[in-house]
Amino acid sequence: MEWYEKRRIGDLADDAAAKFGPREGLVFEDRRYTFNEVADEVDRAAKGLMAVGVQRGDHVALWLNNSADWIFISFALAKVGAVQVPINTRFRTSDLEYVTRQSDSTMLITHDVCGPIDYLEMVREVVALPGTGDRIEDDNFPELRQVLIVGAGEYEGTTCWEACLRAGESIGDDALAERAASVNPDDPFLIMYTSGTTGFPKGAMHSHKLIRNNDERTARMGYTTNDVILNYLPLFHAFSYSECAMMSLLSGARQIITETFNPDESLDLIEAEGVSIIHGFEAHLKGLTEAQEAKARDISTLRTGIFAAGMHSATPVVRRGARTLAPLINLSGFGMTETWLGVALNSLDDDEDLRCQSSGYVGLGYEIRVVDTETGADQPVGVPGELIIRGYSLMLGYYKKPEETAASFDEDGWFHSGDTAEWLEGGYMRFLGRYKDMLKVGGENVDPMETEGYLLEHPEVHQIAIVGYPDEKLSEVPVAFIERAPCTNMTGEDVIGHCRGKVASFKIPRHVFFVTEFPMTASGKIRKVDLRAEALRLLGE
Repeated sequence: MEWYEKRRIGDLADDAAAKFGPREGLVFEDRRYTFNEVADEVDRAAKGLMAVGVQRGDHVALWLNNSADWIFISFALAKVGAVQVPINTRFRTSDLEYVTRQSDSTMLITHDVCGPIDYLEMVREVVALPGTGDRIEDDNFPELRQVLIVGAGEYEGTTCWEACLRAGESIGDDALAERAASVNPDDPFLIMYTSGTTGFPKGAMHSHKLIRNNDERTARMGYTTNDVILNYLPLFHAFSYSECAMMSLLSGARQIITETFNPDESLDLIEAEGVSIIHGFEAHLKGLTEAQEAKARDISTLRTGIFAAGMHSATPVVRRGARTLAPLINLSGFGMTETWLGVALNSLDDDEDLRCQSSGYVGLGYEIRVVDTETGADQPVGVPGELIIRGYSLMLGYYKKPEETAASFDEDGWFHSGDTAEWLEGGYMRFLGRYKDMLKVGGENVDPMETEGYLLEHPEVHQIAIVGYPDEKLSEVPVAFIERAPCTNMTGEDVIGHCRGKVASFKIPRHVFFVTEFPMTASGKIRKVDLRAEALRLLGE
């Protein structure tokens, strides 16, 4: 018998309704929902998904921007036992094709159009939609059966979400309850993609035990029914899904969702709605601070939130935010898609220095070590090393990538993060950066090898290397160094244009330099450390 209660993600909306029923639980644009209404909408979506054939264990790709529908569909998928596969809405056709196929998704749920982006048109570029009916038969996607469109219109070769909901009216409460009860909390409910050292995204599989992880942090951060969470973070990321969507249902805090992040809109909502909890990355904190300094709002209801500090570049931003956004008590922490959130986290009563300079202390259910990458020996206080992690919230593995999974864990079950950290006095950890070459662009993890691989397919690119360059707003931006193929004259504009619409915007190089040869190691690898220095020289820093 386990020493903690096993629960299901799909039950969270019902549990919240039972505890907090008539209280307002969710706000999106001009729609407001009580926790009772959230549970009803989740059930309505679950019945619709059952009616159109979603089975327990099916993988369903969710390519949606933030909305109330995202919440309803996501928790409905968990309730019917499907495995949801959130896809970054900034991905374009190349990324969409890879994730949908590699995840073995049987259904893709997306918009027709959202803002200026035509998602349906991108789907049509990638998937051979049927001329009649809605059943897909595309050899490039052997598992994909259906594309479901969340929008007002009906489109050839797809299923309309409203029609799905109408079909769900034929599913009885008993049938839904029976399906929900059949879900095993030890099974995967989520495959969340994260960039990896191979240059292709890897799907980290998680089970329902993440509830325990969030429950423990709800208590640690003092969430109550009086809290109001402002969620401008993308729900396809672990940060948003965990700290906002799940936390609201677990604690009874009201969640206000915005489609995207806008600092002025966020501050206006903090003032109007009495927001007490906000989260984000360095770029969000910087944007909020600058907007508040330009036009002060009443933000006296702010209480706390997680804004990762630790890295040297983040410390001055966090200190400035602490002054401008008072009474906000910023907590710094550490987490990854593979480990989930709360690997480390500050305490509410830590002083400002600890909250600005550390990444907190180890979270409940985790063990962490900082080790020498050569010897594996534990490093003393103040000496950097690789951060390795062990605990119950770690992923079940990378989907269909057994070699990468095995390479990430050692024989004692420690997950090797590839990140650099150091111990501070008093048991606090400080995240310093990455051993791997992965970039962090405005909060997005970017493996440069993804874009390198895409551009290497261009006939005029002989060799390419992408490195990070410091950026005041986004922390880092990609810079490409390219060796042209013989007798070609590709320009920087050609490179960027080739990526646009095919590669997520944050992965596209901001600057392009052409070289005749690359600095190489003795083993024949490109010395990216030299290229980073060259980028700093060329760009004037």
